[in-house]
Amino acid sequence: MSDKQINFISFYSVLITLCFSFYILSARPALSQPRIILNTAFASPITNESQTGFADTVLSEAFNRLGYKLETVQLPAERALINANMGIDDGDLLRVSGLQKKYPNLIQVPEKIMDMDMVLFTKNKPLFVVNGWQSIKSYTVAIISGWKIMEVNFGQFGDQIEIIKTDNIEQSFSLLRKNRVDFVAYSRWSGLSYLKQHNITDISLLSPPLVSADLYTYLHKKHKKMVPELAATIKQMKRDGSIQAIYKRILQPLAPPTTKKAEK
Repeated sequence: MSDKQINFISFYSVLITLCFSFYILSARPALSQPRIILNTAFASPITNESQTGFADTVLSEAFNRLGYKLETVQLPAERALINANMGIDDGDLLRVSGLQKKYPNLIQVPEKIMDMDMVLFTKNKPLFVVNGWQSIKSYTVAIISGWKIMEVNFGQFGDQIEIIKTDNIEQSFSLLRKNRVDFVAYSRWSGLSYLKQHNITDISLLSPPLVSADLYTYLHKKHKKMVPELAATIKQMKRDGSIQAIYKRILQPLAPPTTKKAEK
């Protein structure tokens, strides 16, 4: 073998080594960043498959600041809680407070993500005045199975309120449009987003809300040490304006002009 061939082989070997080293170094951050998988029963604009919803974006940034990559999994509401409590997933993206009483393996991160108005939507009663949960006694309402805040508050009235449970908001609004229920109880932002996305104009949002609930992230107890760190990070994001900026970009455009307000 000539010196020229030896030099060429040596040069080629060095080039391959350099390219491989560069690939390893550039890939290392992505490979080494641990994942956190949170499930959720919410829909757009709170969360979506592309993880560009409000809660997706807020918590992706929060976990990224802690060195983690967030992934969200869409599940029915009841199944989401069961999986999170069993540790199949790392927690639940967004829920009302107090669920650890029934799901003891879940720890509520003690810094709320957002306020959520639980509201009524209707087709044939646009002038109906909402006066709390009891105001729809003798009426029929569709709720999504597993939404505890709806099940508990409507359930206290027994058979005075006919409750139809559905698997998702598509089923709930379908019942409403077919006049099989008088109301759909759902979250304000997700309801408005669904109506806009599907260009539905014959359904009205009623005021005032049934209740305005604080929503929190829950982590499985195996991530107990992360809870105070995540809470502190969310608080910092509120102070530095990150969450307000995300709200203005994702949620505020959906709000009717008279109800636009900043999340706290």
